[in-house]
Amino acid sequence: MTQTTQLNFAQPQLDEATIAAVAAVLRSNWIASGPNVLAFEKALSESFGGRPTRVLTSATGALEVALQLCDVGAGDEVITATQTFFSTMNMIVKVGAKPVFVDCDLVTRAIDLAQVEAAITPRTKAIMPTHFPGALVDMDALYALAKKHGLRVIEDAALVQGSNWKGRPVGSFGDIATFSFHPNKNMTTIEGGAIVVNNEVEAKKVDVLRFHGIVRLPDDTRDVEVAAGKYNMSDVSAVIGVHQLKQLPQFLAQRNELVAHYFASFPQIPGAILPPQNESEQSWNMFCVLFPFEQLGQTRQQFRAALRTHGIATGMSYESCHLTSVGRGLGYREGQFPIAERISRETVALPLHASMTFGDVDRVCEAVRKVFA
Repeated sequence: MTQTTQLNFAQPQLDEATIAAVAAVLRSNWIASGPNVLAFEKALSESFGGRPTRVLTSATGALEVALQLCDVGAGDEVITATQTFFSTMNMIVKVGAKPVFVDCDLVTRAIDLAQVEAAITPRTKAIMPTHFPGALVDMDALYALAKKHGLRVIEDAALVQGSNWKGRPVGSFGDIATFSFHPNKNMTTIEGGAIVVNNEVEAKKVDVLRFHGIVRLPDDTRDVEVAAGKYNMSDVSAVIGVHQLKQLPQFLAQRNELVAHYFASFPQIPGAILPPQNESEQSWNMFCVLFPFEQLGQTRQQFRAALRTHGIATGMSYESCHLTSVGRGLGYREGQFPIAERISRETVALPLHASMTFGDVDRVCEAVRKVFA
């Protein structure tokens, strides 16, 4: 019998203590940036080895502020993989720079560092890699390359909070790292993000860039040093973050167990490519599988629709940035980055969140088997 109970592709886990804390903030009448923002930033900083951390209203805002912090602007180039979410490309374009796309690895989706080095020009200002669940970019090689050419690194770590590189948490070392607290990420603040920087000088610049460019003068009047946006997080969101961060280890452990069950139970589909399965230090935000739909005799749209009849929602992370209208407007065309284009055509993100059970994973695997039977 077809099951009709909806299994969401992603969903947050909000307990009663968190809900009560939100109510307390609302009753306090201090709902904009305040003591809970400071508490959240302190806790996050501790999770990143004490590095200065600031929270913002979104990870997209964190990327824009990171680019501004690195003085990226008109005439500059930022090298990034075309296999990433649109915000990476958008923020590079928004600050007036040019995104220089490169391809990625088929399984890990890690940015191709050989192509990165080949793409470096005198106008290159930064490298912006995106980390994917299950495996990180080779951090040693990345930072060696950046040091060799005198480039800044902005790590898009939206999907990998809780991952480690050789025992060190992502964000606890390197240059700049940004994180996302959207409801489909490892933890949530409803909407929100964070930026981890190198020192307090950079952190104070972030304070200015996330709040209108305002600085206080000695007589307590205000000046605007730079035309900036408004990305300060509310105390309502921050108190959710405080509670979510405490539960993050539990969330990650559940996700890891679910992914292990996916690997153990996934049906044999000819030509399908699963994510990397060997990284105990990695967190899991998504479980993306590549299906050779043409070879299997159906389209991705048909496959996803068939899973919906089983009450199973899916995602498509991610389409190739260089083939969007913005990317094509920058002169990019189909065929330039074949691996990312294949991922864009064939990937399906299956349900994965900490509220799921092994039975839910079995249900997804059985539905996939039936659809392709």
